[in-house]
Amino acid sequence: MSVKILFLFSFFILNLWANERIISLSPSITEIIYGLDRGESLVATSSYSLYPNAAKKLPIIGGYENPNIEKILSYKPTLVVGQSFNQNTLDRLKHFHIQTLALNLKQLHSIEKSILTLGAKLNAVNKAKELTNKITNALTSTHKPTHPHSVMIVYGLKEDLRSGIYIAGNNIFFDDIIKASGNTNAYTSDQTNQPVLNYENVIALNPDQIIILHSHATEPNVNVKKALQNWYSIPTNAAKNKKISVVDEDYLHIPSQRVALTIQRLYKEMND
Repeated sequence: MSVKILFLFSFFILNLWANERIISLSPSITEIIYGLDRGESLVATSSYSLYPNAAKKLPIIGGYENPNIEKILSYKPTLVVGQSFNQNTLDRLKHFHIQTLALNLKQLHSIEKSILTLGAKLNAVNKAKELTNKITNALTSTHKPTHPHSVMIVYGLKEDLRSGIYIAGNNIFFDDIIKASGNTNAYTSDQTNQPVLNYENVIALNPDQIIILHSHATEPNVNVKKALQNWYSIPTNAAKNKKISVVDEDYLHIPSQRVALTIQRLYKEMND
């Protein structure tokens, strides 16, 4: 291939991406697109797309569960990327001849597959492999626990524990992380990946360890000391053995390439 032809080809590719207009329908997808070095092609995203900082400057097309079709169309996207729960929205957009892509970000293997799929779509295959390698390395970079135990991961810190306790069930990336660490998920039913428990359900599960995922940014008014006292009042092995902890990191709930950080953080919490 001559130098001239190579130059023209490179110019064509750069011009193609300069004209790409992508809309992301979730914070996770926004993070992945930036991770693939394609953030300059994003023209809008969903609420709560807070990472990286550049994402905060993007226009918002609504919540990730109820995006506004009219707003999406107003930005004249060439590609709209959503998750599996956005399928109805993506199907509606197809009627307007807009290219769409649905990603499954529920489990670790599907997160890795989705990163590679989006990398191929955005001509960023090598970068996608780099991101997935970080997830793989995080999974394999820990020693198995000397004393495997049952772990319950709770979504959100609250003071009233009588009802509405959301936990990580099966077939979700938190469950994958627990099992990869050499421990077991205290919730063994496969009926749902986000079960809702009450006080009595927690006693019945009797986890050896309870990890509460808290965000001071979204739950600023929670009295952490009082909430923990209430958790320790529940008769469980976790309370007896002083194995109830609160973890507050902004990336914990986001199934993007930053799940590698979640793996490392939760491994440390479970196996210390």
